Amino acid sequence: MTRRGLDNPADVVVIDRLSKHYGATRALDEATFTMRRGQLLGFLGPNGAGKSTAIRLLMGLLKPTAGRSLVFGLDPWRQVKEIHARVGYLSGDVRLYRDLTGRQTVRTILHARRLSNCAEAERLAESLRLDLRTRVRHYSTGMKQKLGIVLALMHRPELLILDEPTAALDPLMQQVVYRELRAAAREGRSVLFSSHSLAEVESLCEHVVILRSGRVVAATSMESLKRRAGRQVSVRLPPTAKMAPDRPTEFVQEDFRNGLLRGRWTGPASALLNWLAALSPEEVVIQPPNLEDVFLNFYQSPADVVE
Repeated sequence: MTRRGLDNPADVVVIDRLSKHYGATRALDEATFTMRRGQLLGFLGPNGAGKSTAIRLLMGLLKPTAGRSLVFGLDPWRQVKEIHARVGYLSGDVRLYRDLTGRQTVRTILHARRLSNCAEAERLAESLRLDLRTRVRHYSTGMKQKLGIVLALMHRPELLILDEPTAALDPLMQQVVYRELRAAAREGRSVLFSSHSLAEVESLCEHVVILRSGRVVAATSMESLKRRAGRQVSVRLPPTAKMAPDRPTEFVQEDFRNGLLRGRWTGPASALLNWLAALSPEEVVIQPPNLEDVFLNFYQSPADVVE
């Protein structure tokens, strides 16, 4: 990201060489990425990668050690009140008033936001199958998570910052959350969706930021990641083939034994088909890109930032 990105009105979130250190521990280390208005951005990394730290910095809950972040062009540490008015936030550890009912909790938060209409909260609770009449102390972990989601979404904020929102939810309720977030993005609202699940981010987001040990190792589109992953190709060669044939540079060989050639193709599909036709293979299997391999590669070897 260039310095020009700090003043781009299309960027709802800007993180520029942002760091947070705790003594010798670098929870976030010169992270840099931007998020556009209307974007559904996956924030991906294993536990301890720095996702929650970055989110807390964006929400003004932590003061950065170095670097800069902006939300709606505002400084989270100095202009936290203005930012919170326009953001819906779900923390990774939902904290609620145990003695209130779900509905009383909704009304309390709406009152704090100087709002009174509960209709959206009621709709969300119905979609999530959450009984707002029950006291929070009687809620299960999943029910508390649902209430946290309701509180984050009910005022229809311009930006949603959600720290692993589908944790503790069953697959059916996860799909309900995905539907709500896709609808928000279609309306031009922005969603920062933190997760440690690549499959979840792949199904929901068009763009992704990947963290490793506090550093951004990828900030790119899902399509770009898929191109990097390539197609998995297995080719059964004729019995007369004694060795692997000459290979185009787009083919990365992984194995060749007993006439079975296996590898990864990173080039255009037309070139792959032309190469395969020239081999006169007995059998060909082409599989879609395996993003898990790319994701694991970011954590198993040094990597430059992928954009």
